[in-house]
Amino acid sequence: LKGFTSAPFPVLCFCFCFLQLLDVVFHLAQQNLRLLVLGRKHMLTGSHGWKRHILAAMQKKADFFFAENVSEDDPFLLYATLHSGSHCKFLTRDLLRDHKACLPDNLTRYLFFKWQRGHQMVLSHYWPGKRIKFQPILTYDTVVQTTADTWHIPYDEQLVERYSYEVPTKWLCLQRK
Repeated sequence: LKGFTSAPFPVLCFCFCFLQLLDVVFHLAQQNLRLLVLGRKHMLTGSHGWKRHILAAMQKKADFFFAENVSEDDPFLLYATLHSGSHCKFLTRDLLRDHKACLPDNLTRYLFFKWQRGHQMVLSHYWPGKRIKFQPILTYDTVVQTTADTWHIPYDEQLVERYSYEVPTKWLCLQRK
């Protein structure tokens, strides 16, 4: 990752099948975003459906970093995202649970979770070659918020299992009279 200089809004793409990665790179490049794609060296050999001429076309739209095939990619992803600045977003299907589990205490895990929610892009709809849609990244915190006489409490109508990037969409608003 040496030599990668951060741009105002870099986006990191990671861990997708070939055609999906191709569509995502071209979609985001159309928005004039600086992209860094983290992949593995097997992508360079033309194996597993990785066609060299298409990879070359993607390399014109994005910077690439190729880790060893047996490496753990997540540390590269986290480092590159954090190094690129607070506006950097990352895209991966990985929920990074292993990394959260290694954190020493609940406060640190909560802060990582909060950072992840504000920086991880999630592909919500994908129609190959046609349409790509991402879930919105919320700019507000989904924890209980209070003022002198009001409370705003995020909730789910039912007990819902959510991924780390998913947050409640309903709020209970209470005001003292």
